Formats: sequence, C-alpha cells, structure tokens
Amino acid sequence: MPSIVRNDANEDCLRTLLRKEGYVLENLPGGNGQTGVDIVATKGDQRLHIEVIGFKSSPPARSKDFYEVFFRAISRIKDGATECVIALPARSAVGLPQRARHYGIAWQRLGQAFPELQIWLVDTEKLSYTKTTWNEWLIP
Repeated sequence: MPSIVRNDANEDCLRTLLRKEGYVLENLPGGNGQTGVDIVATKGDQRLHIEVIGFKSSPPARSKDFYEVFFRAISRIKDGATECVIALPARSAVGLPQRARHYGIAWQRLGQAFPELQIWLVDTEKLSYTKTTWNEWLIP
C-alpha cells in the first residue's frame, strides 16, 4: 500500500523550504479554503501561486485530486501568478509518466497553452522538492 502524505504535511514542508529560499509567503496555511490558493510566494518579480495536494491510498481519489488541482492551478493566471504550481508528494512521480502518456498530445498541448504551469514534487521526509515543467513528464 502506498504511503499516505496528508495535504497539510505537504504544504507545511513546502512553506518551510520556500521561506529558507527567501520567498515571502503572503497567506497563512489553510487560510483560503477550497476556493483560494494554498500558497502565494513572492521573490523579486516571481509570484508563485501554489496548489498543494497530498497522496491518498485510493487511486481514484488521487486522480480526482489531480484533476481538481490542475484547474485550480491554471485559474491563478487571472490573479497575477507568474508561475502556477501543482505541488505533489514525491511519491506521485511514479504515476505521472503514465498519466502523461495516457493523454499524449492533449497533455503536451496543455503544457504549451500554459507555459507557467509546473509540477513540483515535495519530499516531506528529506525536506526537499524538485521543480519540473508540465511537459517534462512526457517521456518518449
């Protein structure tokens, strides 16, 4: 059974790392609820709008979370985001290539249509994260 990572653990880890990197966090954890962005982080001209999800044991629940977070992330463009980030637990990297392959050209076109869209993989155990672009997950 895959290890579960709660949304708040993923968000807390990422907030800590961003502060260490000199980002100013403009909102409090859990302060915006279902309709607001999870993390707004600024540094210089960068304005990151980050949507965070955890890792659930149920594959259908993980899929539902991913699709919902995608639409929340791209909707942040209207709010002045220079980068729209989907922050997932590092464990999610196992299924992302398969998900991207499944959608193929549609996945690629989404990445082209939304160049600000990124996927970050947060490792709550190692206290680190990896930044990737949307289309990096399209493995030939």
